Amino acid sequence: MKLASLENGTRDGALAIVTRDLARCVSADGIAATLQLALDNWAEISPLLAQQAEELEREQYMGEPFDQSSCRSPLPRAYQWADGSAFVNHVELVRKARGAEMPESFWSEPLMYQGGSDSFLDPHGEIVLENEDWGADFEAEIAVVTDDVPMGVSRDTALDHVVLIMLANDVSLRNLIPGELAKGFGFFQSKPSTAFSPVAVTPDELGAVWKDGKVHLPVLSDLNGSAFGRPDAGVDMTFDFSDLICHAARTRPLCAGTIIGSGTVSNKGPDGSPGKPVADGGAGYSCIAEVRMVETIRTGKAHTSFMSFGDVVDIRMMTQGGNSIFGSITQKVVRHHG
Repeated sequence: MKLASLENGTRDGALAIVTRDLARCVSADGIAATLQLALDNWAEISPLLAQQAEELEREQYMGEPFDQSSCRSPLPRAYQWADGSAFVNHVELVRKARGAEMPESFWSEPLMYQGGSDSFLDPHGEIVLENEDWGADFEAEIAVVTDDVPMGVSRDTALDHVVLIMLANDVSLRNLIPGELAKGFGFFQSKPSTAFSPVAVTPDELGAVWKDGKVHLPVLSDLNGSAFGRPDAGVDMTFDFSDLICHAARTRPLCAGTIIGSGTVSNKGPDGSPGKPVADGGAGYSCIAEVRMVETIRTGKAHTSFMSFGDVVDIRMMTQGGNSIFGSITQKVVRHHG
């Protein structure tokens, strides 16, 4: 089942059911007006949504053409957004870029921060910045949405609470991060609003590629129309989503509609190196910070700039047959004039 939240002039959008090929959709208003309402009553609501989804697939009714540009993020706002760093290769590279050593505990316990969740960006909306000098960067990630998760959930049952999967662009302002972290109190201004894919899918839609708490497909990132990243989300993921959910719920329950992010998808090279750009035959990178660090390692200086006004990032995932799963996150960086 594939779900989206369409723009309707309200804060939370209108829940819609989308066909597997992302061609058509139908309003779910007769079942649940918003995705959060469905999540609050998932055990009762999801079978009704699934039945309507199958009827839509069988063309018992045609619905309407599905327009990704009319989508909000599946949850335009959420009770909680907690982003992990499951790909430790990314953590290691980015910390090196800041001149910070990585503690050994990062290989045994997930790193996680609690992000702002009151205003997510639209997947085809703009990334609005006041200043290019802030060092805007994209971060291509996988994210899951949970139902109610009890405090202290076991690793054996954590994945049972994953009800939806989507992509994320966790926007970062790299040049603001060092000053904030130096205060010892974590990210805030350096982590503006995040965007999620137009469509969120139930785990069964992914079939065999959803295995062991990982999505075993490449995340495709383009910057200004050129291939930037093609890393496989099922490779080099030190902590799977069961680890991340357990970590988040260690000292508190998680309410329905909690979003847990994987952190930037990152692969090492076959020889254990940081890897190569796509143009050089590698898997590339899911953020600019990684390629800048690799450039620094190899040449002593970073050459790739962070995003500027007018730059466009595109993030998507395709089936092995070449069909889009989640739709695309396609965002342009623009100047703030407010």
